[in-house]
Amino acid sequence: MIETKHLCAGYGKHTVLHDISMAFPTGQVTVLLGPNGCGKSTLVKAVLGLLPDRTGDVLFDGVSMDHLSVRQIAQKAAYMAQARSIPSITARRMVLHGRFPYLGYPRRYRPEDREIARRALAWADAEELADRPMAELSGGQRQKVYLAMALAQDTETVFMDEPTTYLDVRHQIEVMTVSRRLADMGRAVVLVLHDLSLALREADQLAVLEEGVLRQVGSAEEIFVSGVLDRVFGVAVKRVRTDRGWQYYYE
Repeated sequence: MIETKHLCAGYGKHTVLHDISMAFPTGQVTVLLGPNGCGKSTLVKAVLGLLPDRTGDVLFDGVSMDHLSVRQIAQKAAYMAQARSIPSITARRMVLHGRFPYLGYPRRYRPEDREIARRALAWADAEELADRPMAELSGGQRQKVYLAMALAQDTETVFMDEPTTYLDVRHQIEVMTVSRRLADMGRAVVLVLHDLSLALREADQLAVLEEGVLRQVGSAEEIFVSGVLDRVFGVAVKRVRTDRGWQYYYE
C-alpha cells in the first residue's frame, strides 16, 4: 500500500500541496476530486517521485520512497498521464513500453512480456488497434492504448490522470469497469476525475482537494453527507435512489 505522510510538493519555489497525509488502499478504487488547479495531478506526480521539490514522505509498503530506485518505484506503481507525446510506433509497441521496468539493457522483450501486453490490450478493449500507428488513432483510441500500457506494467497500484478524457459514455463506463476489476483483484486504483456523479457512484474512497489542501477523505456516503463537495465546487450535489443504487447529480 502507498501512503503519504505530511507531503508538501510543488514546482520550484511554488508550493502546490500542503501537508497531505492519506493512504491508497489495495483492493479499492480511490478518486481524487477538486477544482482545476487544486493539486490533484501534482499529488499523483509527487507520490510517484516525479517532483524533486518535496518534503514529508511517501511510503511504499512501509518503505520510504527515498530508499527506492526509480525502477523499484516503477515496479510498484504504474502511471497513465493526462497528456503524452505521440511517438511514431504502433499501439502494440506503445503498450510494450509498460514492460520497461522489468527489462535489462538493451531491452529484449520476452514471450511473457508480449503475452502481458496482449492481455492488457484486450482488457482495455484495444486489441484491434495493436498494429495501427499511434499517430493514426483518435484521441479516444490513444487513451485506451495508454490505459493498456499502464496495465501492462503489472503493478500493485495504478494511477490514472483523467483516464476518461476523449472517451464517450460507453467507454467511460468501460474504464470504470476495468478499474473495479483491478481493485477486485487486490490492486489499488487511483483516478483523477472531474465527473462528480461518476466518482460518487464508482469510488470506494474519495479524496477532495482544494487549493492544495486535503479537505476530506471518505466513502461516497461520508463525502456526500458532509457537504464538502457543495462548498468546494460551489454546486448543490443531490442524489436519488434507483434500483441500481444511489444516482448523484448536481445543480
